[in-house]
Amino acid sequence: MATMIEMFGGSVMSPVPDPYPVYRKLRHESPVILLQTIMGEQYMVTRYDDVFACLKNNAVFSSRSNARGIGVVMGRTILEMDGKEHLRHRALVSPAFLPHSLQKHAPAISAIADELIDGFAREGRADLVQQFTFVFPMRVITYIIGVPVEDYHKFHHWALDVIGVADNPERGLESAKKIVDYLRPILERRRREPTDDLLSKLVHAEIEGHRLTEEEVLSFLRLLLPAGADTTYRLLGSALYALLTHRQYLEEVLADPEKIDWAIEETLRWEAPVQYVSREPVEDVEVAGVKIPKGAGVQLAIGSANRDEEHFPDPDRFDLHRRPTDHLPFGFGQHFCAGSHLAKLEARTALPKLLHRLRNLRLDPSQECRIVGLAFRSPDRLPVLFDPER
Repeated sequence: MATMIEMFGGSVMSPVPDPYPVYRKLRHESPVILLQTIMGEQYMVTRYDDVFACLKNNAVFSSRSNARGIGVVMGRTILEMDGKEHLRHRALVSPAFLPHSLQKHAPAISAIADELIDGFAREGRADLVQQFTFVFPMRVITYIIGVPVEDYHKFHHWALDVIGVADNPERGLESAKKIVDYLRPILERRRREPTDDLLSKLVHAEIEGHRLTEEEVLSFLRLLLPAGADTTYRLLGSALYALLTHRQYLEEVLADPEKIDWAIEETLRWEAPVQYVSREPVEDVEVAGVKIPKGAGVQLAIGSANRDEEHFPDPDRFDLHRRPTDHLPFGFGQHFCAGSHLAKLEARTALPKLLHRLRNLRLDPSQECRIVGLAFRSPDRLPVLFDPER
């Protein structure tokens, strides 16, 4: 049995530069393969049609497998819930992330982007990962939730440790505890003096006549803070990299701002920020001719599905004119990512500001830049040059 390390040349969190040739080989030769991972034996599903079928079949492919993975550090969240329980808990947070609800935050999101760009626009050079994409989404999600804005940087490092628990369990658990210790006194203040933020809504929310316990609220926050920052940070970085390495499309977007939406969608297909979705069959099942036993771990390879040549012609090419509508970067069905609208709003706000304020924006040819990662993918740095803003 192959291990993930043998298959891709690194651990789940290592800087794998290009897993897609491996995915292509698997789709043709072993579309469902049993691998040895940090989380034990897992069946990896790589073809689009099979991944989509599993995501759509909530009755057979349960999300409870997340309890053994990310649930170890986040606690019990909607990621591992199924059926009515999942719908009841999701209903508490999903209204806050619908497009019409997010519009009231649009001015604040725009102001955060401008403030960050102000910090380096006169310099003529920057690392857009460290100085913008890494910072911007956490500033936004802490503002929406109601966490003091001055602590966003601390939170982002904790959040990445939580998400990366498979790579460093000790650090992930320690950071999860730090998040809880920090949030507890804020929860108490919101109980006494509620405001209009999401944190207050969670503290005073009820499900079927029962208030959420402190642990349930903390679990929501341990999920929302990392999820609200990590996906968008990676989406922004990959979108910038795509446009800066495809200058013809950059010129098109600069000339026609409406094309930014298609640049975002194609980035989500071309480099899905989150590459895997975890599921567990509740009964024996067969996928692509492979029998998967009840209770087995299943990794649905979203990144591979979005590069399936049987579904997307010339899939390894970033194409602004592809206009994908059936890609799977946010999953599908009941567990479709509730934060997808926020991620797109942030990208739709930030990308035009960066491209128009940083005139003559280009990658710094003297420095290396590439997209890396396996479970999570994005550039780890984006060194750029531009005309200093006066």
